[in-house]
Amino acid sequence: MKIPRDLSGTELVRKLKDFGYVPTRQTGSHIRLTTQQNGEHHITIPNHSSLRIGTLSSILSAVADHFSLNREELLKKLF
Repeated sequence: MKIPRDLSGTELVRKLKDFGYVPTRQTGSHIRLTTQQNGEHHITIPNHSSLRIGTLSSILSAVADHFSLNREELLKKLF
């Protein structure tokens, strides 16, 4: 499955709530999310209208590593 090309930061925050991520703070246009599932984990997401592919790929890789999933499994669960 391919990474979506037109995903906004707000949409990604909404989708990551299924994995227990909740916004803990926002500084400017960056939102920091934290989850307590499988131990504490923080990620920062830029609140842009369209996330760059490299940025989105890096965020998804960090989430997949934290939950011990490969990227394909994570993409199927998110999208």
